[in-house]
Amino acid sequence: MVAEPGGPDDQKPQSDEAHSAFSQPAGVDRPTPPSEEDHPTSEFALPSGLTPEPQGSGSGQGTGSASGSDTLGSAFAPPRTYDARSSPPAFTPAHGIPMIRLTKEAPWQDRMRTMLRMPVADRPAPEPVQKPDDAGPAVPRVLDLTLRIGELLLAGGEGAEDVEAAMFAVTRSYGLDRCEPTVTFTLLSISHQPSLVEDPVTASRTVRRRGTDYTRLAAVFRLIDDITTEEAEVSLEEAYRRLAEIRRNRHPYPGWVLTLAGGGLAGAASVLVGGGPLVFVVAAIGAMLGDRLAWLCAGRGLPEFYQFVAAAMPPAAMGVALTLTHWGDVRPSAVITGGLFALLPGRALVAGVQDGLTGYYITASARLLEVMYFFIAIVAGVLLVLYGGLQLGAELNPEARFVSHDRPVIQILASMALCLAFAILLQQERSTVLAVTLNGGVAWVIYGAMARTGGISPVAATAVAAGLVGLFGQLLSRYRYTSSLPFITAAIGPLLPGSATYFGLLGIAQNELDRGLASLSTAVATAGAIAIGVNLGSEISRLFMRVPGAVGGANRRAAKRTRGF
Repeated sequence: MVAEPGGPDDQKPQSDEAHSAFSQPAGVDRPTPPSEEDHPTSEFALPSGLTPEPQGSGSGQGTGSASGSDTLGSAFAPPRTYDARSSPPAFTPAHGIPMIRLTKEAPWQDRMRTMLRMPVADRPAPEPVQKPDDAGPAVPRVLDLTLRIGELLLAGGEGAEDVEAAMFAVTRSYGLDRCEPTVTFTLLSISHQPSLVEDPVTASRTVRRRGTDYTRLAAVFRLIDDITTEEAEVSLEEAYRRLAEIRRNRHPYPGWVLTLAGGGLAGAASVLVGGGPLVFVVAAIGAMLGDRLAWLCAGRGLPEFYQFVAAAMPPAAMGVALTLTHWGDVRPSAVITGGLFALLPGRALVAGVQDGLTGYYITASARLLEVMYFFIAIVAGVLLVLYGGLQLGAELNPEARFVSHDRPVIQILASMALCLAFAILLQQERSTVLAVTLNGGVAWVIYGAMARTGGISPVAATAVAAGLVGLFGQLLSRYRYTSSLPFITAAIGPLLPGSATYFGLLGIAQNELDRGLASLSTAVATAGAIAIGVNLGSEISRLFMRVPGAVGGANRRAAKRTRGF
């Protein structure tokens, strides 16, 4: 029997299965659906109230929400202010990027320095000089070899930019592209990224000890020159073997020769500032005693600061003893000044200023801080002795600084002897000793002609003479494809401010601070003139060399870090 509509069966409640879980419950008003105007068709549609400018026919037109006739441009369409005839400069100019072509005639130092000073995107692809195995270069071993070479160079006193150039040359010779070396005062690191989608490989090495051995430095430069030369085939195993031999080689001069060289340096410096034969002997004895005392302190593990304090005391004590004994017509100031010449850290000063001028400010700050500590140690040692001598009644005459000008030949010979002794102390190769000796003699002739004959300021004369030292040293190093330090460091020895330092310390010891600080300021200005002059001479020498650059004669790129803002 079928129930009629409106009957009792029609009033029965329906079961739960008859309702959907998403249906509107009974008694709840259904909200009014929003109009189409409140819901734009796209989140990229033009906002209400903004009328777009009409676009021409082209790709990427869209329809706005306010009017179907208004067209919108694509995100890839040029802006309305764009004019093809006067387009702004883009990353890639219309005429293309100049191709960098590295000339084979230029030394590897200049080629790598040029590449370090250009952006990474502009560097040309590497041309492997040393052929790797079929599997490709062993990246970890190449990076380790590069760090070991950089460690020897940095420990030997090379500047940060030259160390980075050497590390860059080794990696490119073995076919590693996109390598970024980083050098600080005690840490070397290098990073290699095979491609933009691969993880970079980074290695680092810490420099624990430093030693002055320019023979070892020259051997490292010869190894790098062979690695970067196509005529010489140097595998990784061969490079490791040669590097191990360089590290194991003994110094070219024994200890007693170094002690005699230190005495000869002090004696020649004392003659340079007006001393005679007796002053030469006394200054040499004082310097040798100071050297042996410093070696004794080093053997007991004392830091270098106390070694410099100990080395500065015997020469000052010899000068004070001569004053107390009134032994003949001997100038104590010349004895003490000669002893100071053997201790002044000219090598570290030049390297620190060079790093600062080339943009390596962290390394430059660390080097100059080291120079400051050494200078304070020398000041402390000499002041202790001078103060003790004054308490004992020693009459040290600060007016004895004037040097007679009537013996230029003796002073030229003394300056050359000083450079010779300095070169032996730096453990230079015998083939470079004569060149650096002549370079130092020429520097002293220029200084004497300008400061003493011409009456020019000693600081300006020092800067010009140091510039010639840097110029000749850089040219000689490029001629021999080696470091410039063996031809520069010893040659600046006669220009070091030994007398100004001594008279400044004497003024402080005699409680005449104005005169003492003025003399020390002169010493600091002279030291700065030496460092800046050497660097400027080195940069000027590169102007006369054929340096790799862009096709068409582009200028050499300079090291740019900041413009001051």
